[in-house]
Amino acid sequence: MTVKDKTVLVTEANRGIGQALTAEALARGARRVYAGTSQPLLHPDERVTPLSLDVTSTAQIQAAAGQVESLDMLINNAGIALPDDLTDSAVLERHLAVNLFGTYAVTQAFLPAVTRSRGAIANILSVNAPAPLPFIIPAYSVSKAAAFSLTQSLCARVAGQRVRVHAVLPGPVDTDMTRGSDIPKSSSESVALAIFDAVDNGEDEIFPDPAQRPWPPAGAICSQAA
Repeated sequence: MTVKDKTVLVTEANRGIGQALTAEALARGARRVYAGTSQPLLHPDERVTPLSLDVTSTAQIQAAAGQVESLDMLINNAGIALPDDLTDSAVLERHLAVNLFGTYAVTQAFLPAVTRSRGAIANILSVNAPAPLPFIIPAYSVSKAAAFSLTQSLCARVAGQRVRVHAVLPGPVDTDMTRGSDIPKSSSESVALAIFDAVDNGEDEIFPDPAQRPWPPAGAICSQAA
């Protein structure tokens, strides 16, 4: 699916990958981009409609869904990554609340609109979903692995309704999450471009940065379901 003349919703659109995805969607001719943020957002392009959208808030999710009349593509980008050692259950619960249940709740709210348009959903996950970093960000890895499984299951469930679901598994990206890490990183802009290119090509599992592209796909659940 191409985004030209389509409507797109991006969660956490005010920074990092979300900001780059918004810019790339506009550059590709999107008719409307709904920019979900937990902070106020002003955007110079009149095609951008800001939405108050904390993915852990049922009230905000329902209100946002009521403001979106039609939707062709949902991009679940909101996420958190906090260092931990798996000794504090509250940290794990926080990761799951945002990275798993937030993705689930937003998807459930907007799935009817995406189904009507026979559109697409892209979940921004992480290469740490299939390959965790247990000594640095284990709770993050756990939550992204769960969100990956959710994505694959949803992909199989809605394939018959002609809705595409894409699992995006980037490596380190130069965002606020990795700002303090002295490791090679891809730019948000290059990752956003690669994501939309892969969606255009119908790739179920998307590895949007050069370091991860040689990895084999993690599964063919969607292809089998379709």
